[in-house]
Amino acid sequence: MRLLAKLPTIAALIYRNLYRDGTLASVVSSSNDWSANFTSMLGYKDPNFTELMRLYLTIHSDHEGGNVSAHTSHLVGSALSDPYLSFSAAMAGLAGPLHGLANQEVLVFLTKCKKELGDNYTDQQLSDWVWNHLKSGQVVPGYGHAVLRKTDPRYTCQREFALKHLPKDPMFHLVSKLFEFTPGILLKQGKV
Repeated sequence: MRLLAKLPTIAALIYRNLYRDGTLASVVSSSNDWSANFTSMLGYKDPNFTELMRLYLTIHSDHEGGNVSAHTSHLVGSALSDPYLSFSAAMAGLAGPLHGLANQEVLVFLTKCKKELGDNYTDQQLSDWVWNHLKSGQVVPGYGHAVLRKTDPRYTCQREFALKHLPKDPMFHLVSKLFEFTPGILLKQGKV
């Protein structure tokens, strides 16, 4: 429990060392909730960013326990291993592209798509780009889940947030267009 309690501070320090020139994290305030304290420690004061992080952290922490890291933690713990080793094993499970790195894989994909198409692409250009991506033997990250057969409710929550707070953002526009086209392309290709 002590390790879990310290993780937000450790993560904020690492983030600030990498992206904020090593500036000190702010002090935790008892008047803030967990998300507000975390975003403050990261160095952000924007209330919309705090709301986004509150949503993101909630939908990713409220998991059914059947994912790789939760299962690994339970499995290692069932052998009466040290709780720190159990936690370490769970974190190692997050390192794979089918679990913890899945979000990162999506961002890499989106960044590549945006770089190659720019901001002024047509629907046909985007559709062709996705087809060419698939024909080259690659997958479209973010589509296809081991358990879910419909749109991931975590995506729906984030989409609703973006519609309210970022409706004109170019990356959100790209994600929305992909959401519109990609399922049909995957159906035609027989990958669904």
